[in-house]
Amino acid sequence: MRTGSEPVTARSALRMRFWLSVWGLIWSTAGTVGFALAGYPGWAAVCGAVLLIVIVDLVIVIRHIRQGPHYQPGRDIPPYEPVHEGRPRRRTPPRHPGPRSGD
Repeated sequence: MRTGSEPVTARSALRMRFWLSVWGLIWSTAGTVGFALAGYPGWAAVCGAVLLIVIVDLVIVIRHIRQGPHYQPGRDIPPYEPVHEGRPRRRTPPRHPGPRSGD
């Protein structure tokens, strides 16, 4: 359900994130291997850390893409109600203070 705080035409850029992650995967792998072969273990470790971050991001992006239109709706998908975990909560009415002793 739209709350009014987001643009009506907002779409997730998961495919762009996927290709940027692939680009980062290529460069961080090349950097890790290149620096390791050149004898710079510190730079190879930095590139290896970046490689791990890129792999985690790539897994998350692929997972969201495979989840379908719930996470990446097209223009023909209407707004949906948020998913509630467990039983629906019942709204309790506000309590009114009892009579005052000085009145």
